[in-house]
Formats: sequence, C-alpha cells, structure tokens
Amino acid sequence: MKNKLGLAALLLWVVTIAAFGYFFIRGWTSESSDRRTAIHLAPVERDLVLSEMRQMLHSVHNFVTGLSAGDRKIMEQAARASGMATAADVAQGADQATLLREFTGITARCVGCHTSYRLP
Repeated sequence: MKNKLGLAALLLWVVTIAAFGYFFIRGWTSESSDRRTAIHLAPVERDLVLSEMRQMLHSVHNFVTGLSAGDRKIMEQAARASGMATAADVAQGADQATLLREFTGITARCVGCHTSYRLP
C-alpha cells in the first residue's frame, strides 16, 4: 500500500513539474495574424514591458541627439539610463564610428524582437 501511495505521489509530482515546465518554456503565446508570435501577458506585466520599451526608446532618441550634436555627456547619460554597455565606451572617448557600430548592434536586437513578437 505504501509503495502504491508513493508511486502515485511521484507520478503526480512528475505531471505537475512537466505542466509547469511546459508553460515556463512555451509560455502563453499564439501565432498572430501577421505571423509574429503573440505573447499574452497579464495587464501589469504588459504595462511593465511597454514602460521599459518606452524608456529604451527615449534613451535611443537622447543618444542619437547627443551623437548628432557631438555631446558626449548627453550620449553617456542616455546610455546609462538604459544600462547600455556603450556608456563605458562613450566615457572612454571612443570614436563616432565605433559608437555607431555598437549602437547599430543594440537597435538590431530591438528590430529582431519586434519582427518576431508582439503584445496583443
């Protein structure tokens, strides 16, 4: 009797872990009408993600503004505001071509994500 109870408990545990693992790895997604993966979030989660994206966009704008004006202080502040590693290169005096190359890598990740995913 103890073996059957133990086996049932183990089986229930495995099924529970498998279900949680499935949703942890797969998440709550579906294919959207434009063929991107729609990520379904709770309203609070969605607001947080959108807020972070707006902050990043604001930093991108300020970085480009600083770059076009040749103002390294603005560029460094913008990069630091979003945790961009580029801030260290700005502070160390990297040339404009290096900064643009790094910045292109940052925006490429933005484009990649927005091409693949959407928040309905």
